[in-house]
Amino acid sequence: MKKLKVLALALVCAVFSPAKADEGMWLLQLMQEQNLADRMKAQGLKMDIMDIYNPDQITLKDAVGIFGRGCTGEIISPNGLILTNHHCGYDAIQQHSSVEHDYLTDGFWAKSYQEELPTPGLTFKFVDRIVDVTEKVNEDIRKGKVTEAESFGSKYLKKLAADELKKSDLKGKPGISTQALPFYEGNKFYLFFIKTYSDVRMVAAPPSSIGKFGGETDNWMWPRHTGDFSMFRIYADKDGNPAEYSAENVPLKVKKHLTISLKGLQEGDYAMIMGFPGSTSRYLTESEVRLRMEGINVPRITVREERQNILRKEMAASDKVRIQYASKFAGSSNYWKKYISMNKAIVDNKVLETKAEQEAKFAAFAKEKQNADYAAVVGKIDEYVKRVTPLRTQLTYFTETFRSGIEFTLTSKMEALQDLATALQKNKKKDVEKAIATLKEAYADIHNKDYDHEVDRKVAKVLLPLYAEKVPAEALPDFYQTVKNTFKGDYNAYVDTLYNNSIFANEKNFNAFIENPTVEAINKDLSAEYAAAVSKKYKELAASCPNITFHESGLVDAKLLNSADVLLSDASSVIVEAMMLDKPVVTYCNTMPGAHLLNVTETDAVEGAIEKAISRPAELMERMRAYVHKHEAHLDGESSSRVLDAVNNYIWYFQGKTRAKPWNLVRKFKLRWRVGYPLMATLRLW
Repeated sequence: MKKLKVLALALVCAVFSPAKADEGMWLLQLMQEQNLADRMKAQGLKMDIMDIYNPDQITLKDAVGIFGRGCTGEIISPNGLILTNHHCGYDAIQQHSSVEHDYLTDGFWAKSYQEELPTPGLTFKFVDRIVDVTEKVNEDIRKGKVTEAESFGSKYLKKLAADELKKSDLKGKPGISTQALPFYEGNKFYLFFIKTYSDVRMVAAPPSSIGKFGGETDNWMWPRHTGDFSMFRIYADKDGNPAEYSAENVPLKVKKHLTISLKGLQEGDYAMIMGFPGSTSRYLTESEVRLRMEGINVPRITVREERQNILRKEMAASDKVRIQYASKFAGSSNYWKKYISMNKAIVDNKVLETKAEQEAKFAAFAKEKQNADYAAVVGKIDEYVKRVTPLRTQLTYFTETFRSGIEFTLTSKMEALQDLATALQKNKKKDVEKAIATLKEAYADIHNKDYDHEVDRKVAKVLLPLYAEKVPAEALPDFYQTVKNTFKGDYNAYVDTLYNNSIFANEKNFNAFIENPTVEAINKDLSAEYAAAVSKKYKELAASCPNITFHESGLVDAKLLNSADVLLSDASSVIVEAMMLDKPVVTYCNTMPGAHLLNVTETDAVEGAIEKAISRPAELMERMRAYVHKHEAHLDGESSSRVLDAVNNYIWYFQGKTRAKPWNLVRKFKLRWRVGYPLMATLRLW
């Protein structure tokens, strides 16, 4: 069955009463036809059902939105004040924190609008309306414009959303985008009109002793005793429209806000939750659930637990490290606890046994109906799962170890090191300078403000032998042979040499190398060997996965990019090329993220970011196109023609008429004189 992560403004209802409870989740636009109003009234709802959701009126939907990458936020003042979870605002709190201003530990509270902190990249989204487009999709299927299978695809849904926006009264409105999504396995299709505000500022956060009380021990548990909240505010232009950050922006005057009662709860009070749930896996087969438990959850639990044990100890010993790793640790431990709880819940609730019973009933149904396709489908899924489980397990261990666990790696810039070696061999000075400039960026990427070399050294000493223990020998990157042969299997000695002596280990080593780069130094460098081996093994594992084609970066051309809907990368020049072809880009741990990219720092967030990119939200596309226009204004495909015309123009009109360049020494003096460079310093150059 197709699994879908959906944008769904949903209602979860529960009555706090030991005598009765009716729990469930409903899409707001279906409350009437599902007769939800009567059930809610019977349980104590006093407000009119139409005051919860009505596409043509101001209702509760206008006070609830999407905070950041998927959390729910509530508007609690007429001036755009947002209340959300502490863990939802944690990245922003960490972003603003330092040893001098430790908002993570001490908390933060702006006492005026002027003290509220701009948070680049943070957005807040309102669902303006939800439209049923099921009949439109079915009509397209009947007319042969799209197949039933294609109706689930991003290409069709993206076009449908764009076409419907063009016909809408919201066309051209600032911040408005549309997203079409299938529900109930394609039996229903809904179009969401979304308004996105991109100037969101931090207002308040409790100290971690309140906001993270209980830590991961209480995470995903109930009841919780945490003051899990933080506050932000939406800003807009003077007309109330979404706008990028500007000092001229003002707090948004919202249509609707929630009022807060200080009376407290009484036994039996009616309660409900409005928000944006993530995804469902309820349609997985028994074998697919086992794959989730054993091939995904167990490796993630195992690797993260070992890494977190180290980070926890190091963070407790240093305020600097604590602030550097706070967001990384929170993101890792959040999902670590989720995977533990998920596996426990599957066992406690006998999910595997229930799935087996359901499949037995389905097999009997298929036999009764004499439907060969139905009879064979579960077996085919089981066969596929059996085939991919070892690979999925290895890939999860690999990703958790080398892409999410150990941070000291040159993998994303290996090409630059190879280019440098080639340039040195061919004695091409300009190419050498270009490669060194890229390697300087790589060094800065590794040794960024949230990285500690000694902490990462300790992580590597634990994760490298753990990976070797958990996967077969053929899944080991080639550098493990160096550990075995050169270091006699001593991982500590290997890691110490790697972290002490390699080119990228520290500023001293790096500067010494770039002052006198040699091919021999590159070939002998452990960090280069390590990065090349990790990259090679990743390609091998990825190429073994069904439905994945691995392309070397040198083969990425316009034709290949044009065939894609989205580019997923870490750091590469191909990012700009993709954006020039109007393709949204998702980046993983990009060290220069911006509003034109969807950057994530956790592997678990990649899927959601890709699905968001596929929907091509208007505000993202606008920022992306503005970025592209700034770097390359001509996207008409005529750049080569313009260059040739310029050459011809020079040949015909200027050849023989240009003056020769002045003597090199004179030029150097002139340039230095113009920029105010000291004359004596210039003379010392010769």
